[in-house]
Parts: sequence; structure tokens; C-alpha cells
Amino acid sequence: MEENEGYVRPMERIVPGEDSKSVLRPYGAWAVISPFNFPLSLATTMIAGALIAGNTVVFKPTSEAPFTALKLYEALVEGGIPAGVINYVTGPGSAFGAEFASNPMVAGIAFTGSRDVGMQLYRDFVVKQPYPKPFIAEMGSKNPAIVTSKADLDKAAEGVVRSAFGYDGQKCSATSRVYVERGVREDFLKILKSKVEKVAVVGDPRQKSTFVGPVIDETAFRKYQRAVEQARKEGKILVGGEVPKMSLPKGYYVTPTVVYGLPPDHRLMKEELFVPLVAVDEISSLDEALERANKTEFGLTAGVFTKDPREQAQFFEKIRFGVVYANRKGGATTGAWPGAQPFGGWKGSGATGKGAGGPYYLLQFMHEQAQTVVKDA
Repeated sequence: MEENEGYVRPMERIVPGEDSKSVLRPYGAWAVISPFNFPLSLATTMIAGALIAGNTVVFKPTSEAPFTALKLYEALVEGGIPAGVINYVTGPGSAFGAEFASNPMVAGIAFTGSRDVGMQLYRDFVVKQPYPKPFIAEMGSKNPAIVTSKADLDKAAEGVVRSAFGYDGQKCSATSRVYVERGVREDFLKILKSKVEKVAVVGDPRQKSTFVGPVIDETAFRKYQRAVEQARKEGKILVGGEVPKMSLPKGYYVTPTVVYGLPPDHRLMKEELFVPLVAVDEISSLDEALERANKTEFGLTAGVFTKDPREQAQFFEKIRFGVVYANRKGGATTGAWPGAQPFGGWKGSGATGKGAGGPYYLLQFMHEQAQTVVKDA
């Protein structure tokens, strides 16, 4: 906002005596709906975008993580946000979704969550409002990592482990499928298995040594169990696939799991699970990997591991995802930072294609007004 001087720009003078300028102005009251994972940062991004642009906000966090959101609201009020500019509400998501979609006082919706919920909210908003209004959404993904024969396999395995199992895979950017070139598949799987067994420590998330804590709730736990059962029947489990036997604090704990040998169009290769399970597939070339990676309704994050600059360039040119990485050891498909990697998806992963933390995000919370003043002769 400051760099663009409030988005007020003088325009050309076409007719003598007329002065024109373009001004971006706020829409009004925005509904902001945040998810359980990263309940502070994701909510703050959407709220900040709306407020900086001059709008007001009705903030509805998911019922699975309302307390962090409450503390954020309190901090904003204590920090000087005027009464009524930021508002905090809780309750069943379906009830608030219906209200936000139909209430004519809602000027726009900013949503982060699952594709199914986001698409339903989007459809309702389009149908139930009297005219088109802005809808900003980030809706998850089925993120691929590609490992070619020219990759550093140790770096690739490290990147996959950290991206797939960090935060229990409960990230919209988590690596959930891996395409490995045939000639290095066996070596990659050996390294990957070793790293999972060494790094992915399951336990109390409050302990520094823990890498994998509990999943969010029983629904996620059951989803993990069903996925593992299906993987056992129709593929092979390289590591994991069990519920920890040791005594752990309250919560739903599972083990990081790597599966392979599934058909390319298998459900576990296509659906977002949001649990610590990654599926590995074999490919014959980078072209084949890109074709399979792009064959999805999602398009949030993707990564490639190769030392060949030509393969890196081919990946960036052909991949149909919004946030993409090459040789990211710290996370094959994760790790976007505000100001460094604008975070937004293509296709079913995002409504606008303008990433949070990027140079175009703020523009979505404002609409343009062309102002012309005719001077007296």
C-alpha cells in the first residue's frame, strides 16, 4: 500500500480541462474463514489484506481451532483496531457459511480450507448474492515431487520426508505423491525408508525431539486407517502404516507412511488426505512425470529434484502449479515465506491465482474507481 502510494494514480488527460485519476477503494465488510492448521498465520494473512485495504472483517475460525483465533482477535483490538472493524464469531461452519453466502451486507469472502467446502461456499455465494462479489480462496492440493535420474537422491529423500510428514502432513502444501525415474527408484526408496525411520519421531508435540504429533481429530485418524488398509490391499507399504504402541499424551497418533506400487490413477494418488501418507510412483522420464503431476484438479505446490538446469527449466515451464521449487531439501513442496514465495494455487487450489504475501494479493480486496474532474473554462 505504501509502495504504491495508496493506489492513487494520475491518468492521461485526453480532453482539455479534464483531470483523471485511478483510485482503488475498499469493498466493505469481508467474511474471513480460517482453517485449523496454521491458525494464526493463515488467518492473519487474510485479515491483514482486508484491513490494510480499508475494509472491515467478520472473522470466523474453524471450530477445530477457535482459541488461537480468539487470541489473535484480542491482540488486534489491543493493538488499536477500532471497535467494529474486526469482529470475531464462532459456531458451526455450515450455519455461518450459509449466512455469509446469502447476506447482502457481505462484500467479499476470503476462505482457506478444503476444496469441497470452498467450492460449495463459492457456488452459494454466486447464486445467493444480488451481483458478483469477490471470492478469495486457497483450497488445498495433491502436491507432487519429481525425482529424476540426475537428482541428488539424499537431498530428494530429505525434502520429501520433511514436506510429507512435517506437521503430520496436515498442510495444503505437503508432498503427497512422488514420481521417481525408473533407474534410481530402488536407491531412492532405500534412502527414503532410512530417513523416515530416523527422522520421523512420533510423540508429544511439545517435546523438541518430536517430528510427528497427533492428527487433528478422530475423523483424520479414521481416514488414515482407511488409506493404509487400501494401500496394503492394492499396493505395498515401504514404512509405517501402523498406530504407535507406546503410551502417548491425549490425541490421535499415527506413523508416517510411504506406499508404492499403486496404479497411477489410484485414489490415493489423486485425493488430498491431509494425513502423513505419501505415495511413490515410478516414471520413465521427466515428460511422463510432468504429465502425471499435472493430471489433477489441484495446483498448489510442486517440486523437482535434478542437477540438470535444462530439466529444471522444463519443469518450471510445464508444471501447472502456483508455487514450485527445485531441489528444496528443507521441504520438497513446502516452505513458502511472505515476501519470498507468494502462496497461491491454480485450478482447484485457488480462486484467483494471486498468492498471499505477493505483490498482487492486496489488490483483490479493492475495486477501482476512475475519477474525473472537469475544470471551469
